[in-house]
Amino acid sequence: MRAVHVVPAVSSEASGPSYSVVRLCESLLQTGCVVTLAALDLAPMAGPPAFLKTFRLGSGPRRLGRSPHLRRWLANEAGSGRADLIHNHSLWMMPNVYSSWAAKGARVPLVVSPRGTLSRWAFQSGSAVKRLFWPLLQRPALEAAACFHATAESELEDIRRHGFRQPVAVIPNGIDIPDLPHDQTSHDRMMLFLGRLHPKKGLDLLLPAWQRVEDRFPDWRLVIAGPDAAGYRAKMESLAGELGLVRVEFAGPLYGEQKWRAYRAADLFVLATHSDNFAVTVAEALAAGTPAVVSKGAPWVGLERHGAGWWVDIGVEPLAAALESALASPRELLAEMGRRGRAWVAAEFSWATIGRQMAGTYEWLLRGGERPPWIQP
Repeated sequence: MRAVHVVPAVSSEASGPSYSVVRLCESLLQTGCVVTLAALDLAPMAGPPAFLKTFRLGSGPRRLGRSPHLRRWLANEAGSGRADLIHNHSLWMMPNVYSSWAAKGARVPLVVSPRGTLSRWAFQSGSAVKRLFWPLLQRPALEAAACFHATAESELEDIRRHGFRQPVAVIPNGIDIPDLPHDQTSHDRMMLFLGRLHPKKGLDLLLPAWQRVEDRFPDWRLVIAGPDAAGYRAKMESLAGELGLVRVEFAGPLYGEQKWRAYRAADLFVLATHSDNFAVTVAEALAAGTPAVVSKGAPWVGLERHGAGWWVDIGVEPLAAALESALASPRELLAEMGRRGRAWVAAEFSWATIGRQMAGTYEWLLRGGERPPWIQP
């Protein structure tokens, strides 16, 4: 099978779609699929994968990502028979529309992975451009999909809420399981947030919740690590000052081995997100053996079922109550929860399994036969 994947951009940061889409393509290659990943050259990668093909921007606002070169290339790949299937990732930019036009024009199946862009939060925080883009371009593009891909049941619900009735493959993102060093040393107790400093990540809830518990747990500190998004870090640093927080550190972005050292050094990971379709940082924390406190804005109900953390309602009070319980837990209990979480993600979120499921989805769309069990009709 020859599959063309389309994503607005990938970067060397290797987080979000830059990680999950690239690793999905690599996993599909392992199944025997021929894969090309098309993206705009918005954030050039150091050492890009061989299957990545980038296209320069055309005229118009950068945020729309207009690229006549990408549009023509997609139409040629599909129309010439060099692409059996097109798989689009994310929404709201012209590459996500071009993929639909090319698939529809050549009558090849289109798979769409919204990657969180259909959530209630994403729509409520939408700009005026989104309100025009949706009825004119984006919704008609999604109506051409042969199948959607959701990373969790909550994203399946988002797809159905918008009225789309196509089949949906519910396949989570995968995670790479790192080796754990044998010489882990003792350290001060640390709770870690790691991710983009963006309004949707819930730092506006985390900081007030931390204020409620900080004085009662003087041996704990909160580290907030991640790249700034449009000046949001300054707003959160200002909020931390207004709240009188003492043991809070804004550590900046962490990548590669620095990131994994932070996960391993943490006794607890926290994500108070308003909306995440998967939240790969939770999976990474668990893979590093660190238990997590996660809001119900992310689909991590299994945390409590597997004894690997807390899954709490969105809001300051529920989060503060969960932190009270988590921070009072002995080191040994948190370490055991971390071991259970690591075993869980190793068993259920391996990229080899996800690659086989996605390849099976493509096979079903192209060849027919019995519907795979992970596809909701």
